[in-house]
Amino acid sequence: MRSEEYERVVRYFDKDGDGKISASELSHRLGQMGGKLLLNEAEVAVEALDSNGDGLLDLEDLIKLMEEDDEEEKLKDLRQAFGMYDEDGCGFITPKGLKKMLKKLGESKSIDECRVMIKHFDINGDGVLSCEEFRVMMK
Repeated sequence: MRSEEYERVVRYFDKDGDGKISASELSHRLGQMGGKLLLNEAEVAVEALDSNGDGLLDLEDLIKLMEEDDEEEKLKDLRQAFGMYDEDGCGFITPKGLKKMLKKLGESKSIDECRVMIKHFDINGDGVLSCEEFRVMMK
């Protein structure tokens, strides 16, 4: 989402036009949208997301929330992709697992070629890729 879109969201929820979203504004607008968030629930949500302690959500809070959700989704997708290469569920991508997955993708590589590919991103030198090393590789 671009900054202008975040600003539009803040303006939509910001009933009194002060540039910030209060718990009552959040509860009210969600109710208008067909959702249900009790005022005390909205207060808890605002308190959890409020970065400067003023009891209100501002543009920066919204951006942080949205980007955090985006990062969580990316990590979920990355773990899912990692699992496809982790053929035996050991928590690592082995040369054998990499070879097997590449073959499924239509690319034929030898075990030695797969070892070389893994070595390039194998930060700790153990001969396999952890999920964290896979994450670095995928950047």
